[in-house]
Amino acid sequence: MEPRIPAIHDARLHAELWVSLASLLRSYTAAHGLHRAQQATVEVGEDKIIVRRGEKWLALDRNGAFVAWKRENGSGGTLELTEHGRLRGPATEEELDLAAEAWARDLMGEPSHES
Repeated sequence: MEPRIPAIHDARLHAELWVSLASLLRSYTAAHGLHRAQQATVEVGEDKIIVRRGEKWLALDRNGAFVAWKRENGSGGTLELTEHGRLRGPATEEELDLAAEAWARDLMGEPSHES
C-alpha cells in the first residue's frame, strides 16, 4: 500500500502545477503568434487564468485540484490536475504541455471567416 501524500503537499503541488500551466499558455500563445505578429494576453491569479486574443478567450478557474474551463463560444468543462502533472477529464488524461499547446493553437489560429 502506497503512503498517502499529506493534503498540504497536495495544495502546494496543485499551486505549482497551476503556475506551470499559466507559463505554458503564455509560451505557447507567444510561439503561435510569432509568424503573424499577434499576441495574446494572459492574466494569472491564484485561482484564475484568462487568455485573450481578439474575440477569442479561455477562462480557467481552479478550486484545489479541479479546473473549470470555459471558452467564448460557451463550451467548457471540468478537468483535474493530477499529481503526475496532467489534466484529467471525463474520458482522457493528457500532459499539461499538450493541453496548453492545444488551447494556444486554437486561440491563436486564424479567425474563422463565415460567408
